[in-house]
Amino acid sequence: MGKRDKKPEAPAPAAPFHNPFAALSLKREELPAGPAPAPVKAEVSEGPKGPARAVVRMERKGRGGKEVTVVEQLGLPAAELEKWLKALKGGLGCGGTVEEDTLVLQGDQRERLPALLEARGVRRVTVG
Repeated sequence: MGKRDKKPEAPAPAAPFHNPFAALSLKREELPAGPAPAPVKAEVSEGPKGPARAVVRMERKGRGGKEVTVVEQLGLPAAELEKWLKALKGGLGCGGTVEEDTLVLQGDQRERLPALLEARGVRRVTVG
């Protein structure tokens, strides 16, 4: 039994064998200058614009004894109510649904909900 001869390792190539974009980097200086960037206008915004008021209350009637938190009088269109519901459900970690023009959230969320509504731009939150 003899020693096995080790094969000499081939040096790694410095660049890929075929780079279709290599010639493009040389032509970068030949490109015309693009349009000047538009000036940024500084807008004064107080925060997110939302409904003027919301009424938050807890109810049990007609729900088999389960507690739900109802958000009423938002005055938003149906598509916007769905967006608000998704954001509130994610922020509170609970389930919920839209019933007519109200948001119904599972559980008693009266303590945590006003802060989330004010962050979304509701100016007056009434908790009942």
